[in-house]
Parts: sequence; C-alpha cells; structure tokens
Amino acid sequence: MNLLELVGHHGYAVTSIVVFSACCGLPLPLSVVLLTAGAAAHGGSLNLGLVIVCAWSAALAGDMLMYLGGRYTGWWLLTNICKFSMNQEACVFGSAQQFYKRGSKALLVAKFVPGLAEVSSVLAGSLSMRPRRFLMLDGLGILAYVTVWSVAGFVFARFLRVAIGWVERVGHVTAAMVGGIVVLYVLWMILSLLRETRLPKVEKIRARDLQRHLKTARPDRLLIIADVRSRGYYDPGMQRIKNSIRVDPGRLREDLEVLQEFMLPQPDCEIYLYCSCAHEATSMRVARMLQRENCTTKVIRGGLKAWVKAGGPVEPVPHDDVEHLPRFD
Repeated sequence: MNLLELVGHHGYAVTSIVVFSACCGLPLPLSVVLLTAGAAAHGGSLNLGLVIVCAWSAALAGDMLMYLGGRYTGWWLLTNICKFSMNQEACVFGSAQQFYKRGSKALLVAKFVPGLAEVSSVLAGSLSMRPRRFLMLDGLGILAYVTVWSVAGFVFARFLRVAIGWVERVGHVTAAMVGGIVVLYVLWMILSLLRETRLPKVEKIRARDLQRHLKTARPDRLLIIADVRSRGYYDPGMQRIKNSIRVDPGRLREDLEVLQEFMLPQPDCEIYLYCSCAHEATSMRVARMLQRENCTTKVIRGGLKAWVKAGGPVEPVPHDDVEHLPRFD
C-alpha cells in the first residue's frame, strides 16, 4: 500500500497524527502528507474541507504544546531541540535572532521557513508572547500553510498519482539514489575527519584535572579560563565558571587584542576554553585561532556541564555579558 492509498483509507487520522507529531518536533514529511491528503480528497475518498480542519487543529495543538514548553522551561526545550546541532549556541541564538528580528508576525510565515518552523512556537513561549496573540498569529499561519499544501495536492492530484506510480516503477533507481546520497555523506564525514587530523592539535583537559591544577598552579604564572559560548546564548540567571572571562567567538579578533593586552605583563600563560556545544566545537575552533596567535590553549572536555558535574565553582554571568532579548510582554 503506497502513501496515497494509506491516506485514502485512514486519511483524517493519518493526517492529524503526522501533523501533530511534526509540530512537536519529530522529523516527519508534513508537506508531503498534506499534498497526499489533498490528492486523496480529489479522488473522493476524503473531504478537502475536513482535511484542512483536521490538519489545522492538530498543528495548532502541537504548536500550543511547544509554546507552553518554551514558556515554562525558558531556553531548556530549545537547547534540547538544537542538541544534535554541531554548534548548539549558534542554533539556539541564531533561531532567536531570526525570529525576533521579524517580530511576532513571523508566526504568519514561520511554517514555510525551514529551521524557523521547528522552533517558532518554542521561541514565542520563551520570549513571553501572550497566549491569545500566539494563538491568533500561529493559527492564521497554520491555516495558510495547511491550505496551500492541501489545495496544491487537490489541484495537482493527477500529477501526484503519476509521480507516485513512476516512483514505484523505478523504485530501484530511487533506492540507488538514496544509497548514493548516503555514500556521499559518509565520504564527506571521512574527509571532514581527515581534514580535522591535519589541523593543529588541540589538547583537552578534564574538568576535575583542571580543578586540581588550579589548586597547585604557580602564583607567578597567569592562568585564564575563557567562556567562549555565544554571547546571545545567555539567558538571565545563567552561570559561568567562577573568575572566567568573556571571549566572544563572533568578535574573536577584537577580543583577542584585549586578551593579549591583558596577557602582556605575563606572556607565559595558560588559556583554558569552555563552551556547551557538542564535541566542544566552538572551543576547538577558538583554540585553533588562538594557537595561530602563539597562545597556549587547552579545551575543557565536556564544557560547562562537565565542570558543574565535577563540583567546580560557578558564578552568575555578569549583567553586561547577558544578551537582553526584548520580551513580547
């Protein structure tokens, strides 16, 4: 049974479940299902109006759930959505900047924008948009989205049936193409790893080992712990390693000049970097840039989370280092 037949037999339930799950963050082909439901309505097995109503209701329910998650957990839910990103900070704050730059009316088109569609509801909650305003704008945006795709499926139903039949007839070609894409992706990963091995080696240090080193460090040797999390990632109330300094990856050249002036009386110093992204990606990038400036650097393995887990001292992020995003309320 192909997708068109499946939606034709269980159309309203399948459409509602897929739409709700996709709006809750699962990677499901939302537009494809809406197109297929529209095509099924053209064939008479479904009613186009009911398809749109079911999809709209399911999407609004899923978005409302994510909105409440953002409203009551702050950035926590967004960071979990972005945790599979190579640069978690860029994912989090980049999404926030993109959303807030367009204002609350971004919800009217958010579903059509890849990347923003997955996080818009969470961001609206995190930035304290009023529930009534969220429901109004998000509801209109969802209505536009499900109507466009469902009507497109209805209008181009004949073409979709031909396309589905063609895909079934050349399934082996499709499988080969998918296999080729997978192979290319694996090759790209291997090349990336090989390129990494040619880059300057950056030494990592465990949080517990650094804590012991701090207790035994010579008083005449300068030791710097640098926070390289993206500036805008900070949320009021966030913490950093005690006595660490701010080095913004987005303006590293300027911060490096200040850092070198700070190090000038004691050029023989140690710099330890930490972030909170997967595989210490930001710390590694900054460390290599510092190495090119002849700075001795190490990266704290596991970043801030490992430091806190090891019982290391922390302090609130200074007021001036917090990116104060405007609130909708």
